Amino acid sequence: MSNTPRFQQIKTYIQKKIDAKEWPVGSRIPTEAELCELFSVSRMTVNKAVRDLVNQGRLERTPRLGTFVCQSKAESPLMDIRNIADEIQERGHKHHSEVVLQKQIIAPDDVSMRLGMMLGSEVFKTEIVHYEDDNAIQVEVRWVNPDCARQYLEQDFNHITPHQYLMEACPLSTIEHTVEAILPPDNIARLLNITPKTPCLLLHRRTWSGQQLISSALLYHPGDRYKLSARMNVLD
Repeated sequence: MSNTPRFQQIKTYIQKKIDAKEWPVGSRIPTEAELCELFSVSRMTVNKAVRDLVNQGRLERTPRLGTFVCQSKAESPLMDIRNIADEIQERGHKHHSEVVLQKQIIAPDDVSMRLGMMLGSEVFKTEIVHYEDDNAIQVEVRWVNPDCARQYLEQDFNHITPHQYLMEACPLSTIEHTVEAILPPDNIARLLNITPKTPCLLLHRRTWSGQQLISSALLYHPGDRYKLSARMNVLD
């Protein structure tokens, strides 16, 4: 007999059904009473298994209708900066990217100010769509100070990410994050394969190496596929 707690066995059973697409997104799972009968356990045990999966974003409870499989959301840490390719691979999925733009431009005034550069300065700009399996989960629009990363435009960003290159060329020491909920511009909606009425999370990111501002980026995420999280220790 398995030593795994019964609630964990129920969670595993439900997760396997979801992962195998036997219970696709939007489908209703068996009721708690049916799961109690199937596993010969108490309602409390089933409730804990289901509640854990709701908290993990795998299931969603709808009053008077039942519990449904929901779209699993990718997740990134808000208080840290990590390579999106590594995050996706650690979730057991495949990352690939599509470069939309990679060129040197005259920085718009707002970009010059965000990078602490003189108005009219030249900067490197990239626009890249990041995919988790076949789903677009992030559009990365980034401006880079050429004095800090002179070979930025020479990189093949279909095979490495800007994060990987910048961490090697000018190791990051400080990050600044601001998050807002938006309706995406039409061009971003097309790249994410969503409608302009689909809510998005927009992460504004600036990075420093030592005292030097390196890059400013806008990271667009479809709100129904992505979430940002933070965890910190609070000392008394």
